[in-house]
Amino acid sequence: MSENIASRVGRLISGTANMLVDAVENTAPEMVMEEAIREVDRAIDDVRSELGRVLSRQHLANRRLSDENNKHSDLTEKVQVALGENRDDLAETAVSQLLDIEAQIPVLEGTITETREAQSELEGYVSALQARKREMKAELSLFRTRANSSGDSISAAPDAASSSGPSSVERHVQKAEEAFERALEGAGGIGGMATAPGRLDAAKRAELDELARKNRIRERLESFRPKDE
Repeated sequence: MSENIASRVGRLISGTANMLVDAVENTAPEMVMEEAIREVDRAIDDVRSELGRVLSRQHLANRRLSDENNKHSDLTEKVQVALGENRDDLAETAVSQLLDIEAQIPVLEGTITETREAQSELEGYVSALQARKREMKAELSLFRTRANSSGDSISAAPDAASSSGPSSVERHVQKAEEAFERALEGAGGIGGMATAPGRLDAAKRAELDELARKNRIRERLESFRPKDE
């Protein structure tokens, strides 16, 4: 889930009312209110795009998990066949592949769970934004009705639409996004890592990892052998 989307939706849901109150004091309140509605529309489009990416990840993870489970079942049978033919070398190779599959399955399951949660959250964002848009359109309609009944002009000032300066809403959005970027920079201001261990230490760790892996393969292979009565 993109934190940018979460903060943006929260801003639009909770902060738009204040922007509209400020807009009434402007020379072109209707223009600002319409821009606020367009900003919500843009946010809905962005959330839907993110939802599409999440669903794609979920689909790929589901497919990979199914494939890995099928391979796991197939290899388990092959281990039994190899041991029955006294081909410990082939059984050991299959067990090695089993361990690789078992290391990946929890990650794939975690990805599926994560994307399902993200899907639910994003769908909730779309519903909330759509609800807020309906409220804003009702507010705009009410504003126009009151302005017409009082004889006040609700159109923008002659030069407002062609002004090169950003609208009030755009300034609010820009400030929020700049604040978010600064927060990211602050969070990312982590000092450099300590000096990396020497090549000798890395080689020893790699050798130790390989020994541990071979031991796991042997232990797993033994678990397939029939137990003596």
